[in-house]
Amino acid sequence: MQYTAKLRYLQASPQKVRLVADQIRGMDVQEASNLLQLSKKSAARHVEKVLKSAVANAENRDDQLDVDRLYVKEVFVDGGPTLKRLRPAPMGRAFRVLKRQSHITIKLETRKGGEES
Repeated sequence: MQYTAKLRYLQASPQKVRLVADQIRGMDVQEASNLLQLSKKSAARHVEKVLKSAVANAENRDDQLDVDRLYVKEVFVDGGPTLKRLRPAPMGRAFRVLKRQSHITIKLETRKGGEES
């Protein structure tokens, strides 16, 4: 069974968040959480929050769930709306500043192990 969590309208560029998301794809939840805690990237805090939310969603939906068998099946980062701002430039001109936003989605699933009864 799949368990999902989403974070929308994160004020960070999708390109920077994808660098972190690509590192945890396919990992066990505990291993991914440890990697995100040790990461120096600022986007790692937000990805870790979504990962914890997905685990909480899984525990809430299934009482007999073994959290140690969960792994990150899918993680993807989509671009959100871009805020366009103007920055003053010399000689009365203006430069456009693009403040990009991201949508993070994490899907967890349980590993099919041989110890099932």
